[in-house]
Amino acid sequence: MNLNEPINAQRVGQAVGKYRWTICALLFFATTVNYLDRQVLSLLAPGLSTEFGWSNTDYANIASVFQFVYAISMLFAGRVVDKIGTKTAFVVAICIWSTGAMMHAFAVPMGEGIAAVCSAFGLAVIPVSIAGFMLSRAVLAIGEAGNFPIAIKATAEYFPKKERSFATGIFNSGANVGAILAPICVPLIAGLWGWEAAFIVIGMLGFVWVAVWITLYQKPEQQKRLSAAELAYIRSDEPVQVIATPVAGEVVKKVSWFKLLTYRQTWAFAFGKFMTDGVWWFFLFWLPTYLSAQYGMKGSDIVVPLAVLYSMTMVGSIGGGWFPSYFMARGDKPYDGRMKAMLVIALFPLLVLLAQPFGYISFWVPVLLIGVGASAHQAWSCNIFTTVSDMFPQKTVASVVGIGGMAGGLGGVVMTKIGGWVFDYYKSINDIHTGYMIMFAICALAYLVAWSVMKALVPQHKEITDL
Repeated sequence: MNLNEPINAQRVGQAVGKYRWTICALLFFATTVNYLDRQVLSLLAPGLSTEFGWSNTDYANIASVFQFVYAISMLFAGRVVDKIGTKTAFVVAICIWSTGAMMHAFAVPMGEGIAAVCSAFGLAVIPVSIAGFMLSRAVLAIGEAGNFPIAIKATAEYFPKKERSFATGIFNSGANVGAILAPICVPLIAGLWGWEAAFIVIGMLGFVWVAVWITLYQKPEQQKRLSAAELAYIRSDEPVQVIATPVAGEVVKKVSWFKLLTYRQTWAFAFGKFMTDGVWWFFLFWLPTYLSAQYGMKGSDIVVPLAVLYSMTMVGSIGGGWFPSYFMARGDKPYDGRMKAMLVIALFPLLVLLAQPFGYISFWVPVLLIGVGASAHQAWSCNIFTTVSDMFPQKTVASVVGIGGMAGGLGGVVMTKIGGWVFDYYKSINDIHTGYMIMFAICALAYLVAWSVMKALVPQHKEITDL
């Protein structure tokens, strides 16, 4: 088959096979496992806090370690993946994060070991349970930071450009599925065999996935299960890239992070991530604790509310990806249409402001309102990533995304720390209701603030051509 020959997607999809969708399914399940592993602690937090005597600040410190290490690791993940390759990178990443997930079960003995080492050197010792969980969260974060850069690279390898956004949307929905499955599985496992078993059983899923990945994944050119026709279809829109390929012997210089930081577009993306990623982290880490503190819900009680809430986010993820096309179809340029869509999306989290005032009616009121806010975040997230490819040349997109990913992770650290301080203070004066009202207000307003600053930094589309 001639790679330059125009191809009818519907006709070829029937003729050439669908092995590329097997790879998409693997990426979907990897992302599902990714979110299952990171959610176990938040679901067990109410019980662990009672068992180990953690304050809200203690829990925030444990959660912040994950976010901080994740942020730093995100900055380097893309370059590491490019160096060692997709297959090896995923094996390394998921083995690291699955090991980190299982380490949580041994947090106390690990904490005792850390305390012994610190004491030997005359260093201050933090409670052993906190030290052990911090170490486990750090290892988990290092591995999990690789998931999205690797999955995006695998999608680029196995899908033509016209199918990549759809494939990305499918594997990205694994995050929502993981968030839905976690409150169903984790309390059940913990109730049957103890909280340690929850970390071990969920953590082992990653190693099962690795075995399947090693068996089924090869680069497309080396993949025996891939027909010649499907490979030609995957490569069918690559002639445009060939034009941009440097001539043999030409030295291609990488664009430094410092150079990228001289552009307003980089700062617009990074600020948008910093302001809004923390909201998603807040929902992930604090919602089980919120339902426990405000409504006395424990264990399996939170399964249905959280499943409903995260099911709502799937609507935002899919709808948010489509929304800018509404404006583009009416003549807007991609960036302008995307910014209009993001402004509308930024209004929906304002409904979270009503969660506390009307929460007395039923716990379903805050669950549904927060669900709208979380769904809006997924819609926002679909679009803010694409603003990078709207303005930057392809060779710098991964680096800019890494910078923004680090900024988003640091925003998560700040949000989690603020939450811990606020909740501890208002709990001490017996007014935790006000504490949550403050945090929900921050979540509600974050998107409008982010959009306003992004628009001020980049008022109109301006593609960067001097890199």
